[in-house]
Amino acid sequence: MNKKQFIERMVEHTDSPKAEARNHLEAFTTTITEALQAGEEVQLPGFGKFYVREQKAREGKNPQTGKRMQIDARKVPSFKAGKSLKESV
Repeated sequence: MNKKQFIERMVEHTDSPKAEARNHLEAFTTTITEALQAGEEVQLPGFGKFYVREQKAREGKNPQTGKRMQIDARKVPSFKAGKSLKESV
């Protein structure tokens, strides 16, 4: 499902205008992004938790040349599904 399809489904569930659903989705993603940038976790009971985790440095391989290279440690966004979400799938 892409963003456009997701917005259409939101409209079906809420009977709100498409522009309003788009604004709500943008607000949702912006709020989560800002919280993660600030080092906060976003926990939605029953749905899941968005958080930032540290990815360790590792050795990788350049697919074009086959040459080994060092990949630096970095922070990456992560999501852990909540119990209700897991059980519904």
